Amino acid sequence: MLDRDRCLALDAEDPLAEFRDEFVLPEGVVYLVGNSLGAMPRRAPERVRRAVQDEWGGMLVGGWNTAGWYEQPLTTGDRIAPLIGAGPGQVVVGNTTSIAIHQAVSAAARLRPDRRVIVSDARNFPTDHYMIQGLAETLGGYEVRDVSEGRFDDAAAVLLSEVDYRTSERYDVTEMTARVQAAGALMIWDVCHSVGAMPVDVSAADFAVGCTYKFLNGGPGSPAFLYVNPRHQGDAVNVLSGWYGHAEPFAFEAGYRPAHGVRRFAVSTPHVLSFAALEAALDVWERVPLHLLRAKSVALGELFVELVGDALKLASPADPDRRGSHVAFRHPEGYQVMRALIDRGVHGDFRAPDILRFGLAPLYIRYVDVHDAARTLLEVLDKELWRDEKYARRLAVT
Repeated sequence: MLDRDRCLALDAEDPLAEFRDEFVLPEGVVYLVGNSLGAMPRRAPERVRRAVQDEWGGMLVGGWNTAGWYEQPLTTGDRIAPLIGAGPGQVVVGNTTSIAIHQAVSAAARLRPDRRVIVSDARNFPTDHYMIQGLAETLGGYEVRDVSEGRFDDAAAVLLSEVDYRTSERYDVTEMTARVQAAGALMIWDVCHSVGAMPVDVSAADFAVGCTYKFLNGGPGSPAFLYVNPRHQGDAVNVLSGWYGHAEPFAFEAGYRPAHGVRRFAVSTPHVLSFAALEAALDVWERVPLHLLRAKSVALGELFVELVGDALKLASPADPDRRGSHVAFRHPEGYQVMRALIDRGVHGDFRAPDILRFGLAPLYIRYVDVHDAARTLLEVLDKELWRDEKYARRLAVT
């Protein structure tokens, strides 16, 4: 078992160590929640200040042309594309993950009009289920089937999360994509819990969606993205036919004509100030050697699992190849345990009914952070510090 000095030595040898200085991390805090909200890039305040004062304040409405606001959904999409194995003109940014899911599943259903089944996974993040359920009710006559049944031969679309948001269990994207498409269905991946934590490749998929505020560090509420495989860009229909996806938005025509390419999946005016913070994060990501992310993520996870030992039941797969970049444990009073841990400077989060999650963002989490977090967790458990009655009161956000 590694001691603290050995962890410090590993940090000194870490080829990603320089990136920690790119983020703002409060003193005395071990922040293991990058899988929910990434740390703030150090240059984000200045980039947002520029957008507010220099662009909005100085250019006013001219910023749409002069500052590049109008093209942000596409230019930002091209910056995200390499992080998910995509190419230029294949990713559009804007709106939210929920909206992107609605767009992708709707488009897939229209591309397979003879099929009336949408397959999902009971372990997907709830918004994935909710959007599919609502869409099925709106369209009428659709069955929503769980992936555990293993049947895709009559499915129009299959929506899965590459990494399970609770347990961190990871799908083999290549194998599952091939299996689904061989059955004639369209493959949609949700990469919210993998992009920015490991190399991601959705290039063989039909569609993919993801958020930018977790491992990508785009800031709270930063815009989501939608990948549309080039083979579908001429035929896929964006059912949310907002003005920004029109072929000529400023022609102000009475009828809708979809734009060519991925732009047809734009919906509405981009949230310029949110894009500014995301751009600061992408400035960092353009310098990150992606092949190093996964190795460090696995090493951090293995260290955490080893240090916690049998003090908690591991909810994540024991095999690191089947695990994403967070580690999850079970405890019947997991909420109280996490509250006690946060009070002692170690920030993770809780997911019902009994999951404690610890996100391991490779760009700014150190080996010594994992060591200190595990030791604090063991102390909270050993001394039963979580039994303090103040930890039983549930906060709105867990």
